[in-house]
Amino acid sequence: MTSVTLAGSLVAVLVLAGIAWALKLGRDKRIESPEEAADAAEAALAGFVTAGAVVGADGAAALAVDRTGRVAVCKRHGARVAVREVAWSAVRATAEGMRIDTGERRFGAVTVAGVNALDVRRLAPQLTRV
Repeated sequence: MTSVTLAGSLVAVLVLAGIAWALKLGRDKRIESPEEAADAAEAALAGFVTAGAVVGADGAAALAVDRTGRVAVCKRHGARVAVREVAWSAVRATAEGMRIDTGERRFGAVTVAGVNALDVRRLAPQLTRV
């Protein structure tokens, strides 16, 4: 009976590991690339077509700008990237990086570490609002 219990436990652990892998649980908590941020913004915001994106030095957050001047802030939320559209006036430069006040209590303020105003200007050169 002990070997049956051991085998059953092993199978259960492997099944749970497979489920966690399939759900992408335990995934790296970083936004890896500007392309990942752009894809997340385009998927989350209707009509958003990314002109440029930048990821913070720590990978915790990113900023994306679309061709019409809309701006989106992205941050890792578990295995997914959460996105909010914000006004340009919510984006400001600090010593740590660009700080975005989303105005949402649950989403909170986001800092895109190591990114400065010049980096944001380069995202969409046709825009001069930053």
